[in-house]
Amino acid sequence: MEDILDKAKPLAAKLMGYARDSILVNLRFLDVAVSALFLEQRQGLAGAASDGGKIYYDPVFLLKKYKEEPAYVLRMYLHILFHLIFFHNFQYDKLDKQAWDLAADIAVEAAVMELAIPGSELETDEKKERKLRIIREDLGLYPRGKGAFQEEGQVSGGVLSAEKVYRYLRSFGVGTKEREELSLLFFMDLHRFWEPKEELFVSPEQWKKISERVRADLKSFSKGKTKSESIEQNLAQAVKDRYCYKDLLAKFTVMNEDLQVNDDEFDYIYYTYGLSKYGNMPLVEPLEYRDSKKIRDFVIAIDTSASCRGALVKAFLQKTYGILSGEDNFFKKMNVHIIQCDYEVQKDTKITCLEDLNAFLSNEKLTGFGSTDFRPVFEHVEELLSKGEFENLKGLIYFTDGYGVYPQKMPSYDVMFVFLDNGDEGPDVPTWAVKVLLDYEELEDEY
Repeated sequence: MEDILDKAKPLAAKLMGYARDSILVNLRFLDVAVSALFLEQRQGLAGAASDGGKIYYDPVFLLKKYKEEPAYVLRMYLHILFHLIFFHNFQYDKLDKQAWDLAADIAVEAAVMELAIPGSELETDEKKERKLRIIREDLGLYPRGKGAFQEEGQVSGGVLSAEKVYRYLRSFGVGTKEREELSLLFFMDLHRFWEPKEELFVSPEQWKKISERVRADLKSFSKGKTKSESIEQNLAQAVKDRYCYKDLLAKFTVMNEDLQVNDDEFDYIYYTYGLSKYGNMPLVEPLEYRDSKKIRDFVIAIDTSASCRGALVKAFLQKTYGILSGEDNFFKKMNVHIIQCDYEVQKDTKITCLEDLNAFLSNEKLTGFGSTDFRPVFEHVEELLSKGEFENLKGLIYFTDGYGVYPQKMPSYDVMFVFLDNGDEGPDVPTWAVKVLLDYEELEDEY
């Protein structure tokens, strides 16, 4: 056994070196990613894996796979690289890790197959392509067609990101048996090192910079070519800024006096001394207020056009409610307007307490479902401001698909356009507004 291993090690190292050279020659835009990884042999691994700093591979396993199919080594190397530049391993906190493992493998294989690099074709590619076609059709991506957040005349591309495939696995009734078949078909590497670590050889921030560099180099590489659409859109997904919706709501807080005991400025020494010296007469009384940053006045606008489905709107409101219902987020007296609008304002519900908010979520039925025009909401809010409805309006959150007519004038308050992340950069919003992409999975989080 030792003799076999001694022979296998140098041969396996040569194969990995050849694969590395082939990538650098054929895919120059990946040079910075290739250079960031060291190769290390690990006996008994029974496969290959990466922790973001190294690619670990079992030399005996690698030689067996090479003997079965020579293209395997190059394909496996590309597969691991794409996981890293697409940021798959740094998003391993998904709700369903098994589904994320499979979704990431499917997305990577779709991108690698699109490139059609010489010497990387596998015998299973034809079967993979048939499966990918089914997934695209179910998601409305292939043939090109309308998606859940699209209006008439708009089409979506056929690019599969891990996020899209993840939603497919969780939302389209993909059973255990089918998942197992897909896992066997698209499996190329082990994900055992994807669990978050306190210390990483190459940090997520460094890999994000590498992905940004790869994305920039890819533009010059793919000029005049049409086979890099999957990589481009997956890279856009990887390098885009991600937001915590809970943190974003903090932008709508204002400093004000809150009627409650201010323990931070209360001196218990004088208080207890007075009680012991003079009976029930303390020398100082606690302050009855303190400055707090909480939410008092803001607006939630709901796009009730036909392209925004009721289930998604309800999930967004439940998510927002789950965050806001914490006792430290609201003043006891609040002034929140929930405005339903498609091409015109359909309804404005004023919320003054958490009971009102709870009643709205339990009983309110959405109205509208026409085309989308954002301007009526802003006009309506301006009317409310002129009437003195708001004491200190901090901002407006607009949950929408992003497709509609935007106002040209910048309002006097902060604005966020929030829509679901469909695996691309999303539609453009005015320069004075913040664009927020919310993951479907984030809407499922509980607070």
